Formats: sequence, C-alpha cells, structure tokens
Amino acid sequence: MIRDAATFEVFRNAVTGVADEMAITVLRTAHSQIVASSMDFSTALCDAGGRVIAQANTCPVHLGSIPDAMAAVLDRFGDSVTDGDVYILNDPSQGGMHLPDVFAVTPVFDGPEPVGFAVSVVNHADVGGWAAGSMAVQSTSIFAEGVQIPPSRLVDAGRRNETFLDLVLRNVREPELFRGDLDSQLAANHTGARGLLELVGRHGTAEFGRLADELLDYSETLLRAELAGAVAGTYAFADQIDDDGLGGDPIPFRVRVTVDDDGLGFDFTGSSPQVASALNATASFTRSACYAAVQGLLAADVPANSGFYRAFRFTIPSGSILDATRPAARGARGLVAYRVIDTVLGALAPVFPDRTPAAGDGGPNSVAIGVTGADGGSTVLWDVLCGAWGARPDQDGIDGVSPLGANLANTPVEDVERSGHIRIDGYGYLPDSGGAGRYRGGLATFRDMTVLADEATVQIRSDRRSSLPYGLAGGRDGTPSANLRDPGGPDEVLLPAKPYLVLSAGARHRQTTAGGGGHGDPATREPCAVLADVLDGKVTRSAARTDYGVVVTDDGRVDHTATARLRTDRHDPTRKARP
Repeated sequence: MIRDAATFEVFRNAVTGVADEMAITVLRTAHSQIVASSMDFSTALCDAGGRVIAQANTCPVHLGSIPDAMAAVLDRFGDSVTDGDVYILNDPSQGGMHLPDVFAVTPVFDGPEPVGFAVSVVNHADVGGWAAGSMAVQSTSIFAEGVQIPPSRLVDAGRRNETFLDLVLRNVREPELFRGDLDSQLAANHTGARGLLELVGRHGTAEFGRLADELLDYSETLLRAELAGAVAGTYAFADQIDDDGLGGDPIPFRVRVTVDDDGLGFDFTGSSPQVASALNATASFTRSACYAAVQGLLAADVPANSGFYRAFRFTIPSGSILDATRPAARGARGLVAYRVIDTVLGALAPVFPDRTPAAGDGGPNSVAIGVTGADGGSTVLWDVLCGAWGARPDQDGIDGVSPLGANLANTPVEDVERSGHIRIDGYGYLPDSGGAGRYRGGLATFRDMTVLADEATVQIRSDRRSSLPYGLAGGRDGTPSANLRDPGGPDEVLLPAKPYLVLSAGARHRQTTAGGGGHGDPATREPCAVLADVLDGKVTRSAARTDYGVVVTDDGRVDHTATARLRTDRHDPTRKARP
C-alpha cells in the first residue's frame, strides 16, 4: 500500500532515472562497436537483498537474469562484502548467461551495511575461445568458448586486482577493447552508486527501504490488474529453431501457459534437450525471455523489477536447451530467447488477441568477423542486423528494428568499415518480404559486404530459414532469412543459416533477415494501404495483385473495379497461415 503518493512517484522516477544515467554512461564511454553502437548492454539497481528495484531501458533479456547474478555474488561474498568492492562474473553455471556477457556488481554503502548494489552487464566483443567474437554456433563445449569467470572480486576495498585482470586480458583477442568496456561498466556502476546514495541521503535508510518495497508491490499490483480480465485456462503453442548449426534436425520449443488467480505459469516440458552446439541457455535466460514477452505484450508502462517477477512461475526441464548443464556451450544462446518469446506470444494470442503481434524476424543476425594482422594482433568486428516485427492486430509490422527481447541497434556502416577490413556495398529493405495480411509484416533487411583483408573468419548466427515467422488471424507467414556467397554473381551459393566461413580478399557476402508475419486476411487490407506500399517500394505491383488482390495501374492508381472483381474470385491464400 502506497502511503504518500507524491513521494512515491518522485522516488519511482528518480530511481529509474539513476538506472538510465548508468546506461548513458556505458553508451558514452564504451570502446567496442557492439556496446557503443549496437547497445548490447544493460544496467540496473538492486536493494541490499539483491532484489531488482530499477532497470534502464536497455536489453530486456539481460535484465531478467540479474537476480541470478546477484544471488551468485551474495552466495560467494555475502558476509565479506566491503565498501569499495566490485565483483565480476560470466560463468553460466554461477549466475551468468554466456561468456561474452560480463556482469559487474558494485555494493553501495551508507554506514557499515550495504544499502544496495549497482549492476551492469555488457556483451564484450571477445572473451577468447577458438572463434573471434566467442559466440560461434559450432562450439561444442564451454571450454572452447573463452575465459570463464566465476563470481570474483575485481576491486577489493577500492584497490583493483591487476594480476587477476591481466590474466583475463591475456585470454582475449583485443585486451584494450575489453579493458575499455570493463572500465565503462565500472564508471556506470560508480554513477549508479552515487545516485543511490543521494536517494538514501534524501529519504533515510529506513524510508528508502520502505519505498523500494512499495515500488515492487506497485509493479506486482499493476501486472496482476492487467491479467485480471484474461480468461483462465492453459494455452499451448510450439515453435522451433531451424537447426543446431551442426547439421541436426529442427529444435522444438513447446510451452503451456496457464493463466489463473496466481498469475502466469510457464511449463516448457517437451522442449528440446540441450544440443551439441552453442545454442543452449540458462534457466535465468529463459525466465528473462518470458518476462520480456509479457511486459511487451501487456505491461509496457509497468516498472520491470523483482515485484513484476512475482506473478510468474516456471517449469523448465533441467538438461534441456532452456536450462543446459555444464559443460554445454552457450555462446549463441540468444536465439533461444527470441524463440521462447515467439512461442510464449503464440500461446497467449488466443488470450489477448487484440494485443498479440505475429512473429517477427526471429532475432537479429549477428556476424562476428575476425582478422589477424601480420604482427599477430587481432581485430574483432561485429555486424548486428535487426530485421522486422510481425504485424500487430491494428498496425503493420515495424521495419528495421530490434526484436522485442533485445532493444539493440543495427551496427552503423561506418563502424563496420572503419577498420579497413570490410566494405559494405548495400544495405536496405527487400520488397515483398513482409507477410501479407490486413496488416503487413515488417520487411526483411539485407546487408552486402566485401572482404578487404587478406583473410577473415566470419561466423553468422541467423534463423527462420525453414521455420518461417508465423502469421496470425489469417495473416500469412513471413519470408525466410538467407546467407548468400557471391550474391548475384555466376557462382552464387546459398549458405546455411549458421555458417563459419574463412573468406579471402574480394569475397562477397549478403545476409538477409527474415520478414515478419502478417496479421489478418490479406483480402481485407485497405487498397489505399497496398497502393502506399507499392509507391514506397515495399510491395511490387505483382505482389499487390497476387497477395492482396489489389490491381495497381501503370500510372500508380488503384483500379477499384478490377480489385473488387479479383477479390471476389479469389479464395485460397498462396502461403500457409496460422489460425
């Protein structure tokens, strides 16, 4: 119960503002392109018990994993936490997610006891292992993926352990890049600690704790209010990842979502066992994906914190791809979160039909490029390419935007080209790639590159090649992703969705994301909306006719008579649709 609404509202915005200041600090001080440009990082504040009380608008699938990282730190250092300490970790078996995601945790003291913690997590450009970028799908053991850091004290009462840091830096390809991004985390945590202390100083320790409790209760209350009108029941859905990158079969994801008076239950029984490749996740990451799906669907304005999480309960089989056991590789686990989100949204579509979008691109393509110089030095480049959202029940899907769980940004062309090792030759949308519907799915994004270095390794993580983004309510499925070598040339080759390549100077490659699924019967799309898409180059005249039954004339007008006749005559969609 909120005792003083005005004080509570000021506190709520202030504590969230501190978390956002932390995020801005990372963004402005990070060294690597994957952090400073693609924004693959997150920041949050926790109370003295490790509960999340505020988080920045950063990467949702990071943020829901922070409670597990905090639990690992407190379990290891609980009684010896000291003012001036900083702890780091990345071990998936001890609070982490995958090795590139390094957590930094700073305790905040006001007197002899901690009053909270500032936390940041950054996807570092490289943490060692056999493949540049440390996220190769083809890894079959965590021991091949890079340096493993259990919960460790990096800074001891204000004094950095340089020997420990030197050991970590010796195991990564670009040590100064790693150091720079780690320093950005420490700077962000310092910003968070300062802001947290200001709030404690303003309210007092006891009042701060009471306000934090109220904030968590507030989030829980708002989410339960959103669920109150839902029809109770259990709703099932299945989806899949195309393959494991090693030639295996499709990887099934199954969920049964129960909506009842206790909140939401997620049972993933029947999902794939852990796989041989690096497409394995932690249970914390799976839970985080569920939090992100529900918040995006129902509760965009509800503060995401440990109170929000109270309405959730989970059954996640141990030893599955959703909760793999050591020494499973985890580097490419991002796809798991995106497919969990799609599966959960598919299950909730009958419960919230007016809110649930069709499936989007299935997760951004991630391309890690490694170049070794004549002096033995390494360069690691990341090209993150986000595609499209699926159509929404009342709007088209968004083009060229991060999927729900990521909140990333496409890597700027200039960042990719800056090293001189890669040239970007083309970047844009593909017409006719959004699933047809009353509301059209977002368009696929493509990027063409040429290798300029003598030799470069290229590791690509993509999906939705054979398991297309589903449409809803009669909307058609989206279009497949693709990786092409020598695109448009005489030796064009369609590569697998998750290849590891060694390319020589002059080699050309095109990556294409999947297009989003459509929503609603395409025959009910307003002809003027189809015409607008044709004029914008998003839909061709041919596809306007075949997919939507809309006849566009040579001079750019809708022939309403021919359109009405065509729509009356047509009845079978040309692509499979989900009910």
